[in-house]
Amino acid sequence: MYSMKRIFLLLLTSVFIISCNKGGAARAGKPGSKTKGELVSHYNSKSFVSLRPYGMVPIPAGSFVMGMADQDFTNTPEKAPLKTVTVSSFFMDETEITNAEYRIFVTYVKDSIARTLLAEAAGDGGSDGNGTGIADYAYLAKKAGNDATPYQQFLEDKGGRDGYNESKRLDWSVPLTYNTSAYPDAKYAEVMESMYLPPAKRINNERIIDASKLKYAYEWEDVETAIKDKGRGTKYIKKESIAVYPDTTVWVKDFNYAYNEPLYDGYFWRKAYDFYPVVGVTWDQARAYCNFKTKLKSDYNESLKKKKQKPMAFRLPTEAEWEYAAKGGIENATYPWGGPYLTDDRGCYLANFKPKRGNYIEDEKKGTYTYTAPVKSFQRNGYGLYDMAGNVAEWTESPYSNSTYQFSSTLNPYLSNQAYRDVKKSVRGGSWKDVSYLLMTGYRDWERKDSARSYIGFRTVQDIPEGTAKYRKKTN
Repeated sequence: MYSMKRIFLLLLTSVFIISCNKGGAARAGKPGSKTKGELVSHYNSKSFVSLRPYGMVPIPAGSFVMGMADQDFTNTPEKAPLKTVTVSSFFMDETEITNAEYRIFVTYVKDSIARTLLAEAAGDGGSDGNGTGIADYAYLAKKAGNDATPYQQFLEDKGGRDGYNESKRLDWSVPLTYNTSAYPDAKYAEVMESMYLPPAKRINNERIIDASKLKYAYEWEDVETAIKDKGRGTKYIKKESIAVYPDTTVWVKDFNYAYNEPLYDGYFWRKAYDFYPVVGVTWDQARAYCNFKTKLKSDYNESLKKKKQKPMAFRLPTEAEWEYAAKGGIENATYPWGGPYLTDDRGCYLANFKPKRGNYIEDEKKGTYTYTAPVKSFQRNGYGLYDMAGNVAEWTESPYSNSTYQFSSTLNPYLSNQAYRDVKKSVRGGSWKDVSYLLMTGYRDWERKDSARSYIGFRTVQDIPEGTAKYRKKTN
């Protein structure tokens, strides 16, 4: 009897220790005097809070009926049967990615390539590092010399390692210039000139960066195949090298008998179009942008004195996530604002689309646009998302087939094994050139992943861990 009471007290003590620390992230504690030799997990008092990324809104988890519940005027076999599915919570860009945002990506790729070429030409460096000569652009490990860390010395001796090479980190603190009158020396000029089109390919001798050289290299793991093979390793690492500059010729190629040359000449790079959605971007380019966005945040976290945890990756939304977010919390919403009408009580259109046959812009007072519109030109939906109907259609991560809904899961449906391999990708939302029927939240469309169009853009999402206690707005 005495032993039974003792066991009960010990169990009660263990429960008390655990319950008093409930709600925090567990970390392993070293057995010692504080735990009296028992194996006890130590918990932080603070629970995990997911920080909302800038320009994104939280989409709460929930269930909805996925598919085209409204009348299908096209009677196409791609109309999928209705299916109730559940999606987890995630953050989503409140607008489509704009020209200004995508230009940051292109500029980063351009600068990193230029700095890499300069670092290779700089050799061991040996200058003061303020941009007065090409030697200032040497790799950080070369500049460190005797001050190099043991790890840098090891990598230098071994010639680096496969993939990312710590010994070839670029020094981004040294100013970079593309102004020919500010080139520090002839060697610098030689390297920078290699970034431009050769004189024989120039029009009116205009110096233009060779866009074909602007390639973003990254790696990702084919987890699904690895799990199927019951293995892990480098053979499941996919290496990508994607030319990132958008195809500006889409404005002419998509409309052979229309005068769209002004958009071809300046839609992507003119300041007037900064807050217009980027177009002419393929599915692969959109995925590369997601990787860059993740890298940008990850590099920032690593730069802090008190390093933060690795951020959740940014990615394209699945087809189910996109449709769920588009409905804005309204059950069976025909359009993101509910429906079924296309105008508000003042007669103003609720999205940017083609109102009538031949009418791309019916009346400026009604809020219609000839082509794309600046983001946030129309009212947001119940989740705070703009342009989930019209303006530009949007890439999703999901492959496209007329049987997708039938064999996909009812919990976070996503055909991951087919996503990378299938050429056809699901495109959602309709665009500025489409009639209202194509703007319905349940309407499905597709495009080849290597195609770029003047009416297709994208937005990104980021997972919210299931254990998150609450969302917090980004303060910086």
